[in-house]
Amino acid sequence: MKKIDLERGDAALRANADLKLTVIMTVYNQEKYLARALDYLLEQKNQQFKLLVIDDGSTDSTAEIAASYQDRFQAFDLVSKANEGVAAARNLGLDMVDTPYFIFHDGDDWVEPDYTDYFIKAFDRHPDDDMVTCGYYVDQAGKPSVPITKPVEGELTRLEAVLKVLGSAHSPVKGYTWNKCYKTQLVRCLHLRFNEDLDLMEDQVFNIDYLMQTEGCYYSSVPLYHYWQRTDSAVHTVSWDHFWSIVGANISIYKSIFSHLRQKALGKRPQTQEYQGSYVRERIKDDHQS
Repeated sequence: MKKIDLERGDAALRANADLKLTVIMTVYNQEKYLARALDYLLEQKNQQFKLLVIDDGSTDSTAEIAASYQDRFQAFDLVSKANEGVAAARNLGLDMVDTPYFIFHDGDDWVEPDYTDYFIKAFDRHPDDDMVTCGYYVDQAGKPSVPITKPVEGELTRLEAVLKVLGSAHSPVKGYTWNKCYKTQLVRCLHLRFNEDLDLMEDQVFNIDYLMQTEGCYYSSVPLYHYWQRTDSAVHTVSWDHFWSIVGANISIYKSIFSHLRQKALGKRPQTQEYQGSYVRERIKDDHQS
């Protein structure tokens, strides 16, 4: 089996032994919404998390608002960088994570009080699953919160999880990153990154890459995240750049899927099994249970 260098990750995780989870919040010109997002995170029942705010070159008061909350969280880091887009901001967040698990949170959204507790306890109860997902509400101005689907939960195989990521608008999983929790060591071992050439769907590509190289997903559709739909967001604007981004993202997604299916059809051991051997899996499990 290929030797994996886990020294950097192990040292970082030991340094933050009391914290289980990092919430990575990437923000850009969100002064209208950021205080709401931070206020709801302050109300979390489980405070065993670190908040990492990546300011992607905001030109309004976003960074100042974030800084004003620094002393109110148990663990809080604020990093300001030049504007390069959400994928680059998330990649910086990946580099800085020093807890066993991490999730993403958009600065214009907000969460229920059980959000962080759900992910931490779900991994404790399902240590062999490599992803945990929750349900979500869709919110719009002047309208009540709408849960995306009826409550349901269970464990998913790789194929089932991929189908739900690629599923319909009413899928309780979808391709978002803010309703999913990941294992830090696996992301580092697999060298997973967000594609910085994509303006849209970079989150879905990341999730498919992660799922195709890991095993098992626990999901619940109980809504814990509020997705704020803004008419001025990138998702709701149309441009040729966005069109080609969608095309490129779909090519990447199906290339990843077909590569795995081809290896399986040919009876080859997937390269990713090198990262899923007993040595790596036991080391990762030990980190999470420490």
